[in-house]
Amino acid sequence: MGDIQKLTIDGKGYILLSEEDYEDLVDSLEAHIVLARIAAGEETWPLEIVEARANGENSIAVFRKYRGLTVSGLAASAGISQPYLSEIEGGKKTGSVDVLKRIATALNVDLDDLVMERDAHQ
Repeated sequence: MGDIQKLTIDGKGYILLSEEDYEDLVDSLEAHIVLARIAAGEETWPLEIVEARANGENSIAVFRKYRGLTVSGLAASAGISQPYLSEIEGGKKTGSVDVLKRIATALNVDLDDLVMERDAHQ
């Protein structure tokens, strides 16, 4: 950190620091919040998951492969047919909210992890 100045204006104490130091301080606080969430057990995604989703790959397929599931295995866990899941992963069908919730549960992800990506690419 650079020079920090203490000021008193109208009897109230203030700290003056550079914009760069302020941004570093905010970044540090945000990093501590993220680290606390991770320490509390929140799951994080590896870079390859983030990149695959950012490149437009189907989130269901990406998470299914990450979890080590086959199409048949995920379909069975979600209580849907394998061909129906294949059509959802292939973009031929969207899947009802109920089906997407069951898939999310079977993948142990939030529904938002599946549908937010889909909305962004439509």
